[in-house]
Amino acid sequence: MNSIKMSKELQKRLAHPDRQFQFDRKQDQLRIENKQTGKGITISLPGIVAKWQEQKNKAIDEVVYYVEEGLGALDSDPEISGKEKNIYPVIRSTSFPLESREKIPFIYDDHTAETRIYYAIDLGNTYRLIDQKLLEKEQWDEKRIKEMALFNARSLSTDLKEDLVAGNTFYFLNKNDGYDASRILNDSFLKEMSGKVKGTMAVAVPHQDVLIIADIKNETGYDILAQMTMSFFASGRVPITALSFLYEDGKLEPIFILGKNKKV
Repeated sequence: MNSIKMSKELQKRLAHPDRQFQFDRKQDQLRIENKQTGKGITISLPGIVAKWQEQKNKAIDEVVYYVEEGLGALDSDPEISGKEKNIYPVIRSTSFPLESREKIPFIYDDHTAETRIYYAIDLGNTYRLIDQKLLEKEQWDEKRIKEMALFNARSLSTDLKEDLVAGNTFYFLNKNDGYDASRILNDSFLKEMSGKVKGTMAVAVPHQDVLIIADIKNETGYDILAQMTMSFFASGRVPITALSFLYEDGKLEPIFILGKNKKV
């Protein structure tokens, strides 16, 4: 299986008279959109191919499900008022577009050199990013949206799984609710974890559905974290960044791990 074959399989599974497909071979992406509205979803294929190697058709079934749900959400006209508890922040790479295909600016904030915060209205099985048009329609201001989203993010579960590797402790948060990476915005949670860490604290959000916190106690720990983060990044449905961050004094700083423990 490669990106070309995956693109053909997804087009076959998602075929509909009202849809059109655009395969970008250079970027390894497939765009699925409504012919009438031009609204659609762009998916990165390498991660799906990598997942297919392990899960076969289950990986394709998952993508088809989320694309169908996402396209349905784009065709709907969600309301924010009365659904304040359904507003959440979502983390994306800084390469993620600042506006929709219809040239409507998204609501966002800078986060780190590698990540950016967008805001979304949860629709159940999917969510829709909040843009200026939706904001104006609801007559909300950006500050209110952002405050509500961050408040809701702090209410999300922070239960962790723990793994000890070569003397280093790795904690994983993987609820698959669409907001695992968003927990990185929960300052009190990160501060609580920093008090628990015995060595150096590092944080990673390789894709939307995982948050990794590492207690690095030796040089091998950095290599393990780098390999782990790259693996998650390559297999994620919504990749964010393969870089990790050092957490110190409430701040996140990107760390480059160049094999054999060389850090920049």
